[in-house]
Amino acid sequence: MAEDSKQVEALYPASEKQQDRLTTPGGHTLSDLTMPNVLAGALGTGDLGISADALRLQRDVAQATGRTCLAENFERGAELTGVSQEEIFETYNLLRPGRAESKQVLIDLARRYREEHDAPEIASLIEDAADAYERRGLFQKRF
Repeated sequence: MAEDSKQVEALYPASEKQQDRLTTPGGHTLSDLTMPNVLAGALGTGDLGISADALRLQRDVAQATGRTCLAENFERGAELTGVSQEEIFETYNLLRPGRAESKQVLIDLARRYREEHDAPEIASLIEDAADAYERRGLFQKRF
């Protein structure tokens, strides 16, 4: 555990020790996030979101502390940073019990995430859900 502590100390707090990895989705650094830059129009609303790199840094810290499930969640979040809000909402709706009409709908959705978004962890999660929904009979239209 002492080695893990050293690894975490090298990574965290990220705002001090990993500034080069902390950028906005638009590529601005933390030091660029200033009120004068906002007022000058140098930053947009897209610069206020979190980047995949920042989430992967959090993943690394979680892994170093043995928090595997949290690390997996950060990785899935990183994969979703390149997906539109509309597609995320569509996915959310399809994953609600009784919303997807068949297992194949979810398998096709998983394939789309894997191929179009390079999101293998999200795809795997959707495939696991498809298997569980099939076992539990949750493809019956409820609404």
